[in-house]
Amino acid sequence: MSKKLKKRLIRIIISLVVFIPLFVVDLLIGLDSFIDDPKISWLIPFLSFLLIYLFISYDILIKAFKNIIHGQIFDENFLMIIATIGAFCIQEFPEAVAVMLLYQIGEFFQDLAVGKSRKSIAELMDIRPDFASLVKDNGEIEVVDPELIEIGNIIRVKPGERIPLDGVIVSGDSSLDMKALTGESLPVDVEKGNEVLSGAINLTSTIDIKVSKTFSDSTVNKILELVENASNVKSKQENFITKFAKYYTPIVVISAILLVVIGWAINGHIEVWVARALNFLVVSCPCAIVISVPLSFFASIGKAAKLGILIKGSLYLENFNKAKTFVFDKTGTLTKGNFVVKSIVPEDKKEEILKNAYICENQSSHPIALSIKAMYQGKEDLDYKITNVPGKGVIAKKDKDTIYCGNHKLLDEYGFNYPLIDEAGTVVYVCKNKDYLGYILIKDEIKEDAYELISYFNKQNIKTIMLTGDNEKCAKEVQEALKLSSYKSSLLPQEKVSEIEQIFINKEKNELIAYVGDGINDAPTLARADIGISMGGVGSDAAIEASDIVLMHDNLSSLLKAKQIAKKTIRIVKENIWFAILVKVAILILSAFGIANIWIAIFGDVGVALLCVLNALRCGRVKKE
Repeated sequence: MSKKLKKRLIRIIISLVVFIPLFVVDLLIGLDSFIDDPKISWLIPFLSFLLIYLFISYDILIKAFKNIIHGQIFDENFLMIIATIGAFCIQEFPEAVAVMLLYQIGEFFQDLAVGKSRKSIAELMDIRPDFASLVKDNGEIEVVDPELIEIGNIIRVKPGERIPLDGVIVSGDSSLDMKALTGESLPVDVEKGNEVLSGAINLTSTIDIKVSKTFSDSTVNKILELVENASNVKSKQENFITKFAKYYTPIVVISAILLVVIGWAINGHIEVWVARALNFLVVSCPCAIVISVPLSFFASIGKAAKLGILIKGSLYLENFNKAKTFVFDKTGTLTKGNFVVKSIVPEDKKEEILKNAYICENQSSHPIALSIKAMYQGKEDLDYKITNVPGKGVIAKKDKDTIYCGNHKLLDEYGFNYPLIDEAGTVVYVCKNKDYLGYILIKDEIKEDAYELISYFNKQNIKTIMLTGDNEKCAKEVQEALKLSSYKSSLLPQEKVSEIEQIFINKEKNELIAYVGDGINDAPTLARADIGISMGGVGSDAAIEASDIVLMHDNLSSLLKAKQIAKKTIRIVKENIWFAILVKVAILILSAFGIANIWIAIFGDVGVALLCVLNALRCGRVKKE
């Protein structure tokens, strides 16, 4: 909780501690009974409640005054003030204080629901390199700021370090973790002559890179700029209450003035019409809406949080309910982001193929190796000499036996005859001595709940689009399996944002776009979309910070729960708005004709507010529909 929010909470508690005993005493024996003179007996209750009123509402008074200076007269703050001043004028002092207290409590809950202000996204982006190891002409290494590196300089990147600038490898070969850039969980093998991008992590061997772009033009810096710019592009919808007050407040104020003027002109009893006008203003206070609307969202946000769905504010819950186009990342979002053995061909050599692959991959922590080791349950003699062939595979030797395990490049190098397999996924060929044994097909798994989610969206006529850095074959297989509306593959972060922009161009006027992703590479797109939804459990800090909704359990079925919560919340909010308006309009009319007294006016304000609050709390109880 922020310091500002803590101070408001302390003000509310202090005000309640003082107000409640005063109210009880005034209700039971009357504070005006302490002074015998009826002309000044009102001073004690007036001054007592006025002090509480000023203490709890000074910030609203200041804000309203500033808005009036800037020409923004008719907002909810102005109406709150004139309504409560009206209550003071007709000596309903507790009513005036109660209205402000309820308003502040509602505002506190709303601010609490939103939580801490977002920190700068750029500061949380963990792909920004801290240093670059510059190789000097004499061979010495100097650690410098990446911004000082020039085009043509040679930099050295050790295993475990992040590549600071874009360039071309001039020495060494290695595997790179490109997940931060492309969303692809499978490491990419690189060698001399290959282009590499800043932001990737070097995994296995030291490489020297000739820099081709300055830091300001590098991939990592471009991603940072995209996130920052996308945050600025996101539109900010005006708060409903302020919109409502723009029309409601001036109508009420003008109506109250006209009531006095017309009534006075009819029978000349101005004091009667002033009293009616003040009743009019008391009941017109929109606290039922002012409190119940944010409280409805607060209850829903709290309920969602218990289910592992973090929603960063009421606006995002409302917009999420309206979203009719959902754009998904693939790896880690629709799929699990890990690899499993899907098939071993031929089937009659399954055990032999898997055993030999296990021998080769047993010492490796590569994702492909991990999937093979997870599949094989036997125990083998592992006293083999293992040789890694960068970008091709592994060779294991013992005595007269040699096992080859890798891609088609490895088999081509050693002259094997084999069938070239063209399937979606990673194909690992296995050979022993001079014989081709078969292959293992390894794929990223589609999440089980992805089928249910996309099926539900399809039934609701919600468009589903997949944008991925993965290759065409893998992307198409996922699209067909899930029956997605469309997809785009082999996209870099910049291209993902471009695709989102194209979706925005082609969308209907009031259509909202939601994007679901998990990686750092998704952060710009999450920020650009109307609703950014990140998978928090495996998602990066950058993606979580750039998003509006976070699924902490990485469970796509949480989207269904969030949709259900959002739907019920908006329904209850509309119920409260219409109920409050209809009751208030009825009492306003009765007040104008002198039928409704102050107690009916109080019910029209506090009573309606209480009913709306009770209805709003139903948002925290969502049953499966």
